[in-house]
Amino acid sequence: MFECVKKVKETIKLPSTTVRLLLQHVHWNEQRLMEQFFDPDYQDKLFRDANIVNPFKKSPNVDGVEDLKRQLSSSPLHSFRRQSLTPSTPSPMIMTPPSSPLINLKPVTPIIEHTCVICCVTKSSNEMGGLKCGHVFCIECWQYYLISKIMDEGISETISCPAKCNIRVDDITVLHIIESQDVRNKYQYLITNSFVQCNRKMRWCPGKNCKNAIKELISSGVTTVTCTCHTSFCFQCGDDGHESIKCEWLRRWHKKCQDDSETSNWIAANTKDCPKCHVTIEKNGGCNHITCRSLSCRYEFCWICMGEWAPHGSSYYSCNRFNETDVQEARNAQEHSRATLQRYLHFFNHYQGHKQSLQFEDKFLNTVQQKMKIMQKEVDWIQVQFLLPVCEALRLCRQTLMYTYPFAYYLKPSNDSAIFEMNQADLQHATEELSDLLERDLTLTQDNLIQMRQKIQDKSRYCEDRRKVLVKHVIDGYNQDSW
Repeated sequence: MFECVKKVKETIKLPSTTVRLLLQHVHWNEQRLMEQFFDPDYQDKLFRDANIVNPFKKSPNVDGVEDLKRQLSSSPLHSFRRQSLTPSTPSPMIMTPPSSPLINLKPVTPIIEHTCVICCVTKSSNEMGGLKCGHVFCIECWQYYLISKIMDEGISETISCPAKCNIRVDDITVLHIIESQDVRNKYQYLITNSFVQCNRKMRWCPGKNCKNAIKELISSGVTTVTCTCHTSFCFQCGDDGHESIKCEWLRRWHKKCQDDSETSNWIAANTKDCPKCHVTIEKNGGCNHITCRSLSCRYEFCWICMGEWAPHGSSYYSCNRFNETDVQEARNAQEHSRATLQRYLHFFNHYQGHKQSLQFEDKFLNTVQQKMKIMQKEVDWIQVQFLLPVCEALRLCRQTLMYTYPFAYYLKPSNDSAIFEMNQADLQHATEELSDLLERDLTLTQDNLIQMRQKIQDKSRYCEDRRKVLVKHVIDGYNQDSW
């Protein structure tokens, strides 16, 4: 933002605060501002529309109390309500350079005392001030007015003169009058937020408690970006990073998921019954390998497809595929509708399963860190640190897999979609194996340290490689119009 203001300021030779207000008026479009500013037939309209006094025209005369009263006779500001504010000693007024169209808080004088038309209190000249529009008020009323606009109304770039003459209050004036650091910080944030929202190449990071704004440096076609706080998100829509599905398709998917008429009570269900003994089970971790806790059962199954877990570790792994035969064999409209719903629920359950696993990310990471502390009794601290990047790799794989199912839902059967399903199955299989290693088999001792570390790191690298292969295939398909 400051670079933009500085660049324009060097060209049009006006104060930074005036340049900022002009840029705000044209939604930070530098080219449009230059065209309007250097057009002699349009320049006056530019300043008038921006509610800024034109610096190339003579300023109004503000001498004399009677003239001031006449200017404000129709002002509704007598009913202005104050907020509670800790009184502070007014500081002497600051004069801006004569070239500025906003001569901020200039003394009104030579008269020693004036009556503020807002609070109707007579005060000395050094306690009064106003903009170049000629409307003058006491500093205390200025403070009440600006704090109300900033803190209550959340306004920064469009704060006008209290007399409602629409002349804008510039940054120097606001920051000079306001003494509270909280109010000053809020004002500066509102200005920055306006700049980011008007800039198509900038977006706020959605990370928790993160105040960074991300700037697109080059148009590379990559939509997923990562902030310094390690939050990854889509630069185009602001959602979580979703390389495998277009923003448009994802919006359609979210809308479909919110349609209660289609998903009914299926979405609301957070528990499932054991396929063998039918005991209700609530998932409390990220791993989809579930073992029934009933002592008489102990059945192991997949949380997503509800099938027996044993085949998931074989070459016949097909949890990710949906069998279209049910739809093809539908004999009437009712059966076809049921099969269509079943198809949707297949992809939704996989999507929701990985989403739920991601929601347990903090708990899962905490579990791994607790295990790392326990294992430090057997091995050195540095020897278990490799687990943290492995956890991050697992999170990225789950996030990628989560968005592959909405993508697959909208795919039409083809050779490319078959290849995609194979890549998807391979990644999901590897991800579940890595999750199993971290949640179930993670015990490091001096005897098995080298072997287990090698096993976990190899599986982590394989997952990351397969994730990149899947994403590359999807992006290539978009570029070749295969989907």
